[in-house]
Amino acid sequence: MDIKKIFGSVLTLAGIGGLIYTAILYGNNSENTRAMVIYGVLGILFFFSGIGLIRNTSKKS
Repeated sequence: MDIKKIFGSVLTLAGIGGLIYTAILYGNNSENTRAMVIYGVLGILFFFSGIGLIRNTSKKS
């Protein structure tokens, strides 16, 4: 397996984890909205960059 695909998978899983953690914080009515925004933005960033990396390496091979 290509190292870029592995890294893309790790980024995607980290993004999913960040989004799930954001949903848990939101569900618990957390007072810390700043943390929710930071985890949510990082989760979205990691998720879409991981998906993009996987798609781009699949096309080249």
